[in-house]
Amino acid sequence: MDRIKKQRKRTSILTYWTLRYIIIISTGLLLTALLTFWWIQQEAMSNRMQTTGLLAQEIADRSVSSDGTMQISPTLAKLVEDRKRFFKVSLEMCVIVTDPAGKLLFSDPPLTQEEMHDKLNDTLTDARSPEFKAAVAQIREGGETLGQVIVLQSKRSLRHIPQEEIIFFSIIVLFLIILSWLTIYLLSGKLAKPIQRVAAAASQISSGEYNIILDTGAKEREIHELLVSFQEMSGKLQQFEQSRAVMLAGVSHELKTPVTSIKGLVHAVREGVVEGDEADEFLDIALQEAGRLQRMVADLLDYNALTAGIVAVRHDRIDAVPLLSEIIYQWRLTQAEEVNEPVLELPDKPLYVRGDPLRIQQIIVNLLNNSVQAAPAGEPLQLTVKLSRVPQAYVEICITDDGPGIAPDIRDRVFEAFFRSSSKQSQLRGLGLGLTFSRLLAEAMGGSLRLGEPPAEGCTFVLTLPLQP
Repeated sequence: MDRIKKQRKRTSILTYWTLRYIIIISTGLLLTALLTFWWIQQEAMSNRMQTTGLLAQEIADRSVSSDGTMQISPTLAKLVEDRKRFFKVSLEMCVIVTDPAGKLLFSDPPLTQEEMHDKLNDTLTDARSPEFKAAVAQIREGGETLGQVIVLQSKRSLRHIPQEEIIFFSIIVLFLIILSWLTIYLLSGKLAKPIQRVAAAASQISSGEYNIILDTGAKEREIHELLVSFQEMSGKLQQFEQSRAVMLAGVSHELKTPVTSIKGLVHAVREGVVEGDEADEFLDIALQEAGRLQRMVADLLDYNALTAGIVAVRHDRIDAVPLLSEIIYQWRLTQAEEVNEPVLELPDKPLYVRGDPLRIQQIIVNLLNNSVQAAPAGEPLQLTVKLSRVPQAYVEICITDDGPGIAPDIRDRVFEAFFRSSSKQSQLRGLGLGLTFSRLLAEAMGGSLRLGEPPAEGCTFVLTLPLQP
């Protein structure tokens, strides 16, 4: 039984990040609120204990008569009651006045001696229960201790925060959580919109629609760069798709033409349409077309192999002067008489480069053949090959001809794969990979191939190779 994998449910970026941000912020705000609430309680307890101490001292001061003896004021009970109402702890405050021997003289609420000892420790200086705290003030006169005042206050009442303040504090925390959620929601929505547009555009591209128009007016630099880059990418993909279609059409046409010619020529010979010398001529033409077809297939395979990085290129130390002389000599032997002897401008001293001699020969022969193919029929062609050293430890090989040159409007496209000028398309059969393949070879050796500044007549190609000490 086949197992059916359940796809994980995907959420939108707005929901995903909003939910997580609100959880984090809410948790942080709640923890901060709890910590703040605890701190407020501790501060309230400290402040109220100071006030309780002042109350104990006030009672102690009121318990001394004018003649210097200890006397419980008749208004003491009323004073204590007023203070209880002030603290709002009428049931949780206990005021005790004793003499120096610890005898109970006054208490509010009323207590017996035994009950007093239950509330205070043995030294009568602190509460016996850990739930209470005590403030003690000595009743003194002229350096003599007449007694003491103990004010007991429960910790719960000391930490008490009015309900109105709790409600107000809770409303503030809730407001901050809502404000944080709204801010995060708006920011996440703002960030999600361009991503959604890019995702929608990517979906269109995957379905074959490359004419994408995005609003690149975002104020944020990163989002603006994302939208602009995606817009440019879609444009390049559209150009690539168009070039691919043209390339396939061109390659199909160029490969089909010699195949059709070979088939027709061989069929004519086989059926006896031509005989004798004419049949031999037909077979010779068929062989030429087969050779041209073989070269086109080889160019296509070499180009694909080099772009895929599976062609090995050597990096030998080569003396460029004898290598260039030998390449020109061998190439001249294969040319017709209307091609003049190339002019070689070589240095007197050895000049060593780093590269692959076979690949260097491929590049130079291809450039020389291009010049010959572009020359008008019946007109002599003069080629000049110059070898020189340039700064930054490089060597230049300049190949110049006096042919018709390259039109300014196509100079930027001569190295494009499968590109051929209209004049070449009408005169020659080929895939338009020669210059592209030559540049890739030059770059694989650490150099470059470029179109030089146009001379008065013709054109110049510059092959640059790294100098090898």
